[in-house]
Amino acid sequence: MANQRMQAYYDVLHRTPKPIDFDGKISEIFGENVFHLEVMREYLPAEAYKSMKQAIYEGTRLDRAMADQVASAMKDWALTKGATHYTHWFQPLTGSTAEKHDAFFKPVGPGKAIERFDGDLLVQQEPDASSFPNGGIRNTFEARGYTAWDPSSPAFVIDKTLCIPTIFIAYTGEALDYKMPLLKALQAVNNSAVDVCRYFDKNVDKVTATLGWEQEYFLVDKALFNARPDLMMTGRALFGHASAKGQQLDDHYFGSITARVTAFMREFETDAIRLGIPVTTRHNEVAPNQFECAPIFEECNLANDHNLLLMDILEKVARRHDFRVLLHEKPFAGVNGSGKHNNWSLSTNTGVNLLAPGKNPKSNMQFLTFFVNTIKAIHDNSDLLRAAIAGAGNDHRLGANEAPPAIISAFIGSQLTEVLDKLEKSIKAGKMTPEDKTELKLNIGKIPQILLDNTDRNRTSPFAFTGNKFEFRAVGSSANCSSAMIVLNTIMAKQLQLFKASVDARIKKGDSKDEAILKELQKLIKESKKIRFEGNGYGDEWVKEAKKRGLSNLKDTPRALQVWHDKGVASLFDEMGVLTPREL
Repeated sequence: MANQRMQAYYDVLHRTPKPIDFDGKISEIFGENVFHLEVMREYLPAEAYKSMKQAIYEGTRLDRAMADQVASAMKDWALTKGATHYTHWFQPLTGSTAEKHDAFFKPVGPGKAIERFDGDLLVQQEPDASSFPNGGIRNTFEARGYTAWDPSSPAFVIDKTLCIPTIFIAYTGEALDYKMPLLKALQAVNNSAVDVCRYFDKNVDKVTATLGWEQEYFLVDKALFNARPDLMMTGRALFGHASAKGQQLDDHYFGSITARVTAFMREFETDAIRLGIPVTTRHNEVAPNQFECAPIFEECNLANDHNLLLMDILEKVARRHDFRVLLHEKPFAGVNGSGKHNNWSLSTNTGVNLLAPGKNPKSNMQFLTFFVNTIKAIHDNSDLLRAAIAGAGNDHRLGANEAPPAIISAFIGSQLTEVLDKLEKSIKAGKMTPEDKTELKLNIGKIPQILLDNTDRNRTSPFAFTGNKFEFRAVGSSANCSSAMIVLNTIMAKQLQLFKASVDARIKKGDSKDEAILKELQKLIKESKKIRFEGNGYGDEWVKEAKKRGLSNLKDTPRALQVWHDKGVASLFDEMGVLTPREL
């Protein structure tokens, strides 16, 4: 072992940065390996192109004839990219992705063959479903499962294979993956949010959940990695001496990126850009050889697909540069672990970010409506959010003075705290006078646009408002974002549904629309107040304070997973049409 380590040190010290082939404009290669709408416009007949747009944006189904046209165009485009095979690319409950490759090649006679790919092969496939996790809803001998095309996430070519994003379901129609319930949760939040948006703008007919993830990871030279069986088998160090130098000086954070790592980053970013992943940010993280990359936010389903694809790209490119990537949440004791912050918001088809303060009382009333309802959803479902990010790896990280604690709370900043406190106190019982309404609207209109920069960033909060979005910081670095996003969008859909019903009831009793909304917001502010926390989430004082407030502290995965057995949780997902009790 000593000789192996000495050889590893020698190898590390004599490595040089690998050259990168590409040296042009990134903008010119963005999405070049993706079958996106501009490519479809070129390859599809006008009617088929129109049908595809409707399938993507409105969720309409393609008939067989249209599916055949799309499949033929997709195959012709893929062949120009050098593709020889195709696969339905799906997300089983393993936490990673899965794929089975089939060739376009089909013999048609002695010594003759063609490339074939039709609508049936595009729309549905039948992989063996017996060996994937299923939560106990299927027996091993019940092998049949189906993958079904998701048109809202574009196909792409990687390693000479056409990859078609799909859902994965059992023969009985039950979800066996993360994508299907995510799509249902996104539809649920769309339906509920559109109903609430129409209090403010009748032109809103679609609300999209957006996600911007921040992927942290460690890089280890392959020689040092191969000298550690624990790293090779588990992705983390299980024993060994503490490093002579850790992160005590904070000199790695945002420090100069070494030449070898820069070469690795340039190559994986180029590969990601070609696949339509809009990666824009890279930097050193706190721990030695820990890094982060982040894209521009995208529609939630597409963003999640891109994160899973990027994790795969990281692994492959790292090997080409004699590195190994560690995505474990806590690979080394004594230094920070890795997370994956999920930046979440809601946007309308009219171009409005519903979690961004507006320029007038009406738009700010809309902002406060969605802002307060988000906090209420977190308050009522904090244990469920904790369960969504539970995992053995994340247990090592949460609450370890490097990541948010296991206690779920929401940070909103001093300015918005003041706004909510004033709103709570200024709305009086009984009928509101015109003067009361005018004063409230004027105060709401004063929510400053500079709030985006005036809200301090509390790094210790698991769920923080950061100016125009909420940042769920407790998600682990190896996680599929779908788990957190399924829960967050489902609980938001339910809360908006309850809000709409309560406001409509107040209007029916004689309140004006604005008065009904303000009174209901006041009620929600009072009821959710205990989930708001502006202080240090790392301190022992917060643990004691949270206990006084009645907030849960589910410190480990076994306790957090018990939440999924709650009858109210099963009822919530069933009622919102996201997961049946059996699927859950």
